[in-house]
Amino acid sequence: MAIADSQSGAVVSASRKITVIGGGTGSYTLLKGLKYYDTNLTAIVTTADSGGSSGQLRDEFGVLPPGDLRRCLVALSEKRGDIWRKIFEYRFNGHTENNNLGNLIITALTKITGDLPEALAVASELLATRGRVVPATLDSVQLCAELENGQKILGEANIDIPQHNPQLKIVKLYLTPQAFAYKQAIEAILDTDLVVIGPGDLYTSIIPNLLVEGISQALKATSAKVVYVCNVMTKYGETTNFSAKDFVREIQRYTDNALDAVVINTTRPAPALIEAYALENSFFVEPNIWGAPATVIKTDLLEERAEVYEGGRIRPLIRHDSGKLARTIISL
Repeated sequence: MAIADSQSGAVVSASRKITVIGGGTGSYTLLKGLKYYDTNLTAIVTTADSGGSSGQLRDEFGVLPPGDLRRCLVALSEKRGDIWRKIFEYRFNGHTENNNLGNLIITALTKITGDLPEALAVASELLATRGRVVPATLDSVQLCAELENGQKILGEANIDIPQHNPQLKIVKLYLTPQAFAYKQAIEAILDTDLVVIGPGDLYTSIIPNLLVEGISQALKATSAKVVYVCNVMTKYGETTNFSAKDFVREIQRYTDNALDAVVINTTRPAPALIEAYALENSFFVEPNIWGAPATVIKTDLLEERAEVYEGGRIRPLIRHDSGKLARTIISL
């Protein structure tokens, strides 16, 4: 099967299996680009969230947090699922403003079917997705971090939005209780041509997947090439002062050195954007890594006109470009 690239219009034939591991905006960006290629896509997604709408639904209904799962489903949605894509993205204003409609639908489907994977399968049909989304684990867990001063932080939301001194480094990340990988996640890693880890928040979107018992072991056992996509910007309280080699060091640590390749953006954002992000203590990730033990691919991956409507105004963003990133991944 051949399909047109969304950016260039070129016809590409790949017919390969690609498994993406992550969550949040990073996986959304990558999957949105990869779905335009003739690939068999699987997204393995973290279920350790504890904040926002996902955390509220988790606490109230005892379900696994649906937010990152929903984002990946929406990213894989085809054009004919346009109305459902808008429904799954819709967020109420007023008293229900904390709840995303897509999160509510996945929660309802989980309660109706009694099974999260079945709920995701139904949601995939509604959205007409090109690929499948599976949770890293079906176990209910809390993400925990130990800081360099010995302090321990409980809950993904408290790591994502630091309730501690953001200058303190995270020295250890772990799940409580211990979680075991969902069998379809393991099968996807073992039966694929390429595994892509990231991009995304290192300690709250990416590594939580790698902490699940069976995931890192599968990454070591698979015959597929394992690739990590490094972030464009640092995140205050998580990756403060990190360069590319720091990101890669942590991924290698939690995968037991399973990486075959690393993909890194080399294009600096506009000075005005750099200055705006600096006000939030977020800085450009310097691509200061070369070669072994993994192949390093350095290229332009920056999206030029990313923006979000926030607080009544348009705010420019620094993000990976989904088309550029997908083409780089396909070239591997």
